[in-house]
Amino acid sequence: MEKPDIKIMLFLIGVQELGKGPMKFTKRQKEELMHIATCRLFSAMGFYELEGLDQDGWPHWRLVKPIPNYTLLEQEMVIKSLIVDYFEEIGNLA
Repeated sequence: MEKPDIKIMLFLIGVQELGKGPMKFTKRQKEELMHIATCRLFSAMGFYELEGLDQDGWPHWRLVKPIPNYTLLEQEMVIKSLIVDYFEEIGNLA
């Protein structure tokens, strides 16, 4: 069985955070969804905080403190850990 790609997981988290359900997204919107997911994940470590939603309902995040210069491997490990935490958290809310 193939393991899910981090980019796909970030996209899915972005769609979840947007809260509009499944829909067609442009390439730019898909990139923005992955950015939303990254901000949401790193908010758990205190790096971002939610500023609010724009007129179209898209969340906007503010960088609170700089993210450390992780190596690529460290960055991947941190993101994977945050993804697991995210899904455990939303699973507990259901």
